[in-house]
Amino acid sequence: MSINSFGHLFRVTTWGESHGNAIGATVDGCPPGIKLSETDIQPWLDRRKPGLNKYTTQRKELDRVRILSGTFEGLTTGTPIQLFIENQDHRSKDYSDIENTFRPGHADLTYHLKYGIRDYRGGGRSSARETASRVAAGGVARKILADIAPDIQINGYLVRIGKMGIDRKNFSAASIQENDFWCPDKAMVPNWERYVKELRKNGNSAGATVEIIAEGVPAGLGAPIYAKMDADLASSLMSINAVKGVEIGIGMQAAEIEGIENADEIFLEEDKISFTSNNAGGVLGGITSGQDIITRFAVKPTSSILSERKSISKMGSATMVSTKGRHDPCVGIRAVPVGEAMVACVILDHFLLHRGQVGQRSGKIG
Repeated sequence: MSINSFGHLFRVTTWGESHGNAIGATVDGCPPGIKLSETDIQPWLDRRKPGLNKYTTQRKELDRVRILSGTFEGLTTGTPIQLFIENQDHRSKDYSDIENTFRPGHADLTYHLKYGIRDYRGGGRSSARETASRVAAGGVARKILADIAPDIQINGYLVRIGKMGIDRKNFSAASIQENDFWCPDKAMVPNWERYVKELRKNGNSAGATVEIIAEGVPAGLGAPIYAKMDADLASSLMSINAVKGVEIGIGMQAAEIEGIENADEIFLEEDKISFTSNNAGGVLGGITSGQDIITRFAVKPTSSILSERKSISKMGSATMVSTKGRHDPCVGIRAVPVGEAMVACVILDHFLLHRGQVGQRSGKIG
């Protein structure tokens, strides 16, 4: 069963465990002749890597990526690209106490019930460490998009940590790169700093909401039924560790308004299609409209906390569990580059699908 892969034409398979020797990804479906090297991928991994600042896990991983196959003389060959990232700072002894117990909020219990065996060291395959592989694959996708669809730009940021959300009136794209939280509202940053410091001090954690915007995406990508752009985006984002909800456009708010408010009115101005609003988030009937694609996903509080929680052992006895080791007080912070990577992979996949099926036969207005 291919249950470690995603994508249609641009297909990514990730492999490896949190405390194994290495993790990585096999990227298939890359067009030939694209300039690609480790230096094209590494900057994206550097944005996600642990120990980046005092508000994330202090596990120290360089996350240096190596390309083992799929390129020749600096160009992609059209064959599978193998990406390799070594694990260097894993401390398996931190998890010896939970070898026979199940941590609440983790996949420990469900993995045991499904497979009858689990790698308890950091969660094994279920660890958020796996997302480094996705970010590496996303780096490949971004490089291809820059070559064949340079107008597409993908940017993510945090809009909420716990109960504290940004003020959209203060939104500044320039601020996103100027703080440790990918926060577009610089007035909110001090509040988040105090809150996350308090969470870490108390051995607690908080959830977060990440927003991703893809600009410059052409109209016509996606399909009406089983390869909807929004469905594939939702599936890819929902597959990220700790994500419990995904929205496209105004999302759940659409259930609270009437049709006259929800409909994005359409106009033609100087032979260019425009809309009065973007409640649909850039996707209509599973197909992109040419507007910005807007997605949001909710990340639950990190389940690895120092505070004791009730659980059971493999023998069925009641116990109390606290998780040792180095963990993010808000895993949503490092989820921003992961979300960007998944959106990049999905958009590229649909761009290639569209090019293969439709080519230059797209519909015209006027």
